[in-house]
Amino acid sequence: MPKTKIEWVMQQVKAQIEQKTFIAGTRVPSVRQNAQQLGCSVSTVVEAYARLVSAGILESRIGAGYFVCRPSTASALLAEREIAYKREIDPLWISRQSLEASDETLKPGCGWLPKEWMPEQAIRKALKLAAKSDSSLLLDYSIPHGHVPLRRYIARRREIYDAALNLQQILITDSATQSIDLIFRHLLKPGDIILIDDPCYFNFKALIKAHGLNSIAVPFTKNGPDAACFREALQHRPKLYLTNSGIHNPTGASLSLQTAYQIAKLAEQAGLYIIEDEIFSDFEYLPAPRYLTLMGPQRVIQIGSFTKTLSAAIRCGFIAAHEEMIDQLIDLKIATHFNSSSLNAEIIYQALMDSSYLKHIEWLKKQLQKAMNDAVKKLEALNIQPVVLPKAGMFLWCKLPENIEAPKLSQLCLHKGVILAPGNSFSSARNAGQYMRFNVAQCIDKTVFDVLAEALREAQRASPALS
Repeated sequence: MPKTKIEWVMQQVKAQIEQKTFIAGTRVPSVRQNAQQLGCSVSTVVEAYARLVSAGILESRIGAGYFVCRPSTASALLAEREIAYKREIDPLWISRQSLEASDETLKPGCGWLPKEWMPEQAIRKALKLAAKSDSSLLLDYSIPHGHVPLRRYIARRREIYDAALNLQQILITDSATQSIDLIFRHLLKPGDIILIDDPCYFNFKALIKAHGLNSIAVPFTKNGPDAACFREALQHRPKLYLTNSGIHNPTGASLSLQTAYQIAKLAEQAGLYIIEDEIFSDFEYLPAPRYLTLMGPQRVIQIGSFTKTLSAAIRCGFIAAHEEMIDQLIDLKIATHFNSSSLNAEIIYQALMDSSYLKHIEWLKKQLQKAMNDAVKKLEALNIQPVVLPKAGMFLWCKLPENIEAPKLSQLCLHKGVILAPGNSFSSARNAGQYMRFNVAQCIDKTVFDVLAEALREAQRASPALS
């Protein structure tokens, strides 16, 4: 339905074109004629016609009026087509499906909250405040380090972990993914070895592949990386270790102080950089240890963004590291991306400063805890067992029943309108196909478990071991 008078006028004109009242090449009523016929102001019709011209529906001929455009020969190519998703499981399988899926598709495999859980009104308020900002913020490039008040906020937040940073140690980026891309470009070259968790966030694997790197996967336990395996992996002389701090993706586990200390000590001895992605930090009830606190910014690079709690549409992230590295990353960012959006940063900052933000976070944590408890019970009823019971966050890493393979189960559910996150996307281990990640916030709809139960029965009937 049209929201404004201008949109209503546009709708009337388009309807007349679709009904062949006006055919291609014919002149439509003048601005004044249409204003009288539709009972609206001349300025409203002027704006409606201007938008229809921009949309390629009408064309303006000086001194002659407005005419219906002829159909474009490219219109068939420009039309949105439904994508038949048949590719094999890979690190981007979940993301591509979830981003391309319709609103009706259920997405317990995606990595974000339902839009109904996001602070829409706070974002709208922040947009209005940003629109009233100084013209330089709306029109100019940002300074190299990025938005000053947002960097100040990020520095204050680090004090929670007893990590003291100055503003020159923080760089604003467009996203956490861009942050990793910049760091990889700066520190690594194709063929270099890095350490990752097993399992780990699937986009880490996609970035590793894109940069031509080699990775060694270190098993991630309920307390963090396996220290013995980490020590053994250091024999291969990796350049850095990429991990989640706070709440781990996909396991939902939290790093213990003892494990953090062991890994920090091993990394220091090996001269290893650690990139810790703390994108889920706002969901924590009690902050887990941070490598940045234990080792300082000389060897630890911390990244994050605001997509999980504020908005995925307003892209904004950050890098925290020592000043020399930030300076080098700025040069690289200018060379490859030139600048980050100061407008996005201002919108995010205004939303963070709103008094409703902390209330929103507390509400989210309670909702996630309730959803977590409900999902655990419903999954266990299907003989799907959580490997770890997370202290906070949205993810459950689960083991499937015997003889059930995650890729097959995912394909069966996909045909029924439910997108899952098979373990193969997070791990290359031989038994990865026995695991699945669930986003409890996206498991509220009972249909998720009905479809899952039906797919399990179908998979069990097809299993050779049970036939």
